Amino acid sequence: MFAGHFGVAFGLKRWAPHISLGVLMMATQWVDLVWPTLLLAGWERVLIEPGITVVTPLDFVHYPFTHSLLAGLLWAGLVAIVYRFGAKSKPGALILGAAVLSHWVLDLLVHRPDLPLLPGGPFWGLGGWNSQIATTVLEALFFGGGVWLYAKATRAKDAVGRWSLRGLVAFIALIQVSNQLGPPPPSVTAIAWVGQAQWLLVIWGFWIDRHRTAVAPAA
Repeated sequence: MFAGHFGVAFGLKRWAPHISLGVLMMATQWVDLVWPTLLLAGWERVLIEPGITVVTPLDFVHYPFTHSLLAGLLWAGLVAIVYRFGAKSKPGALILGAAVLSHWVLDLLVHRPDLPLLPGGPFWGLGGWNSQIATTVLEALFFGGGVWLYAKATRAKDAVGRWSLRGLVAFIALIQVSNQLGPPPPSVTAIAWVGQAQWLLVIWGFWIDRHRTAVAPAA
């Protein structure tokens, strides 16, 4: 799952109007933002095995610190605590904690049974990546639905607010298509460095939100 995670961030703006889109994007993608660094450090491992699923050639051999359910719960709790005491907002903390944990839930839909509940297993996964159609439908539902909610919950202050949002939506969609239909990555190191570039999408989210304002929901 890629675009779908960002879709959750967009959608949560409806219930967290005072939290920047950049923060929401960082929360929903947190474990995938940490994962590339752990790959480079050798603490987690992935192999490139074309054909292991229809959609992705990646064999996630060892990633207990980012993608186990236990790790997801711990990361969610940590993010919630930091926000609770930093921003003095309990509702915001709960939303961000849920956003972090949503990553594991969405990954469960598409991964083959390689997502550990605990660092040593058991391993779960519903296998959406074994079908291009299922993957496309899931990504489109979460991403499209989230963007629609964000567009309803905010309005542009200026032209930057309009076009920066459209640009980010188009760019994420393009990456999703490339991930699904493009060739396998050349190396694990390349995967890690491209993964680090996701921080630029988070920065883009902060930029968008500075040029948009929350709209009060209709009674």
